[in-house]
Amino acid sequence: MRALIERTGERTLGAIEELGYGFALCVESLYWLLVGPFLRQPVRLSAVVAEMMKIGVLAVPVVVLLAFANGAMMAIQGLATLREFGAESQVVAGIAYSVTREFGVLIAAIVVAGRSGSAIAARIGSMQMSQEVDALRVMGVEPVRHLVAPILIAMLVMMPVLTMFANAAAIIGGGLYTNMSLSMPLAVFITQCFDTLEWFDVAQGLYKGLVFGTLIALIACSNGFSVSGGAEGLGRYTTRSVVLSIAAIVVADMFFTYFLNR
Repeated sequence: MRALIERTGERTLGAIEELGYGFALCVESLYWLLVGPFLRQPVRLSAVVAEMMKIGVLAVPVVVLLAFANGAMMAIQGLATLREFGAESQVVAGIAYSVTREFGVLIAAIVVAGRSGSAIAARIGSMQMSQEVDALRVMGVEPVRHLVAPILIAMLVMMPVLTMFANAAAIIGGGLYTNMSLSMPLAVFITQCFDTLEWFDVAQGLYKGLVFGTLIALIACSNGFSVSGGAEGLGRYTTRSVVLSIAAIVVADMFFTYFLNR
């Protein structure tokens, strides 16, 4: 019992310490973003653009494909369920609300967490093991400004963009299946979606995208800086980064859904 209590305490303290470290990375990144230009150490635009390319542009095909498949799947399940009540026409509203409020941003966030979050953790972890991070400090370059801030800015810019791509692909996927099943033209399906949705429905996904992007960036970077133990440690922390990012996304989405739909 004593050993169990000690392990629980150690893990609790470790979790609190990791939360504090992630918060410190966020604050320091914002500091360099706002104050860096006045200190002649601005966050480089070229680095931000490069991260936007890696995080957002190269992820568009995967996000669109998965969102399209998810939209078609939602139409299949929705029509099968609503057919029992003779309310097949309500599938349009169900898909529109579900995609814009929940599934579009979730698909984008999970893809970015698995694709870019793991790459970020592995890249920073490799630099940590090869002492490149220490070399940056010796040369007078702040690692957070050089490594973390561009990633955070790129996440904040590209996550809403990917969310919009996911929303559009999922609605088209649902519309195409509805066209085959109910003979409803795709243009009519999309028009009804626009008539059903309000700005707040779309904004929910965009707000979530900003929070999810921040969580992915901070978790990936903090795990990258924590890498130790050689190749095995690099693999462990890379995997840990993806798992924690997805877990944080799902938990944060639960709180968002609870407070935004009361």
